[in-house]
Amino acid sequence: MTLATAQTQTVDRRAAAMDSENVTSSELLRLREKYEGLTGAPLLEALIKDEFPGEIAAVSSFGAESAVLLHMISQIDPTTPVLFLNTGKLFGETLRYRDRLQDKLGLTDLRAIGPHPDDLNAKDPDGVLWNTDADDCCFIRKVLPLERGLKPFRASITGRKRFQTSTRAAMHAIEEEKVRMGEGTRFKINPLALWDLDDLEAYLDKHKLPRHPLVKDGYPSIGCMPCTSRVKEGGSYRDGRWAGLDKDECGIHLPGNTDGDGI
Repeated sequence: MTLATAQTQTVDRRAAAMDSENVTSSELLRLREKYEGLTGAPLLEALIKDEFPGEIAAVSSFGAESAVLLHMISQIDPTTPVLFLNTGKLFGETLRYRDRLQDKLGLTDLRAIGPHPDDLNAKDPDGVLWNTDADDCCFIRKVLPLERGLKPFRASITGRKRFQTSTRAAMHAIEEEKVRMGEGTRFKINPLALWDLDDLEAYLDKHKLPRHPLVKDGYPSIGCMPCTSRVKEGGSYRDGRWAGLDKDECGIHLPGNTDGDGI
């Protein structure tokens, strides 16, 4: 079987629900019990240095709130790998913001990952799949690349928060999920799960961190350019994502807890 055939079949075999199945193991219960009550940088430091040394990576969209999590990581260990999903459809402002944050924070292992050319040739040769099948577009441009990028790691770090969507209201700071490609599970760490917008703003101000330039232009949640729009005054935090579609998730996280921003 050629690589192109294998990649195409991988895309075609995707489940109706694009998210990995969450699981519960004795190790997950041990971690939750040991670190109960910890949040933010203290939780991050324990997991980066003690539990998963050399086996954990952060996943960042370099979106509206990404500077908070990335600053914490840079203060704990700036060599921690940071996986950046470059879907090929991002705002130019996001790419420039990524470069600015990497320079300011001193992150030494920033890895840009993107869709495989075989997947694009098979499913989106003209680059307009977002307009006809947004779920499939997210799958080949986000879900598959991230799964490949996370393959070497036992745990990933996200910037998801409970306030972002109703489906995240009960999200744990430490989760475990089955991997999509191959066997086994991977832990997912959400150190900002209990933080709200006021907490994030206070942290940004305290550490004098730059904001994403699109936030002040009416984009409180930022993903790919074709599927992100301005939010009108008085609108909700997520109104600008996939506006007009019966969709508010991209599929890279656990069932009911998916998102493209806030990772």
